[in-house]
Amino acid sequence: MRHPRRWAACLALCVLPWLVPVQSLAEAPRVAAASSLQFVLPELRHAFRDATGQDVRVTFGASGNLSRQIVQRAPFELFLSADEANVRALEAAGITEGEGRVYAVGRLVWLQAPGRGPLPPPEDPLGAVREAFADRAAGQGRPRLALANPEHAPYGIAARQALSRAGLWEATAPLRVLGENVSQAARFALADEARGGLVAYSLALAPALAERAEYVPIPADWHAPLRQRMALLEGSGDTARAFYAWLQGEEARKILARHGFQSPGEGDVP
Repeated sequence: MRHPRRWAACLALCVLPWLVPVQSLAEAPRVAAASSLQFVLPELRHAFRDATGQDVRVTFGASGNLSRQIVQRAPFELFLSADEANVRALEAAGITEGEGRVYAVGRLVWLQAPGRGPLPPPEDPLGAVREAFADRAAGQGRPRLALANPEHAPYGIAARQALSRAGLWEATAPLRVLGENVSQAARFALADEARGGLVAYSLALAPALAERAEYVPIPADWHAPLRQRMALLEGSGDTARAFYAWLQGEEARKILARHGFQSPGEGDVP
């Protein structure tokens, strides 16, 4: 070969563009995020990367489970919870940098597969639950009711509150199937044996589910507000701080709104 140096330089130029993104992602800070953010966070990441040239790595899960991992010193730098309680508990333990901020307010919906039965009307969004209970009482099978585990998932807590308000929590015990998080609950809600389930509005709007699901919102006053709080964790680096600040901006709020999240009210405590 007459020009080994020229070939080596060409090879380096060809390979380098493929190596740099991998290296930068490997060095990106880890973010613990509630499962209700499964479909919106990739869009948020993309917009943040376009705006700043920086990126983050995300681990999804139930907020309570993620909180326990953080207490056990999992290497996260930012926590995006589906509630406030888990962030407050970490703050009390001295693990967060301050109280954090409410970045979004979530909604609960009844989700079902088309053809699984009549979609409940807005004035009676839990009508399908009553129907499923009546079918079981009449010996017509055991249609399942999916929700996230209320022991560690904020949307599961909201589902339990809505069912309790309607006087259906105890009655539906034999019908309930619990997801480890709200994303898994949504999959259970669309399974063949399910009548439906109570899940996050953000998941019902996701393109991955929209073509094979239908939904009706649960009134917001049927459960405690799903105020979703985030906080930086001790030892957070510059990129995590930049992402935390960017999530409080107008572009992030518009993206969250497209995915069914409301912005914190102007009169809300941040």
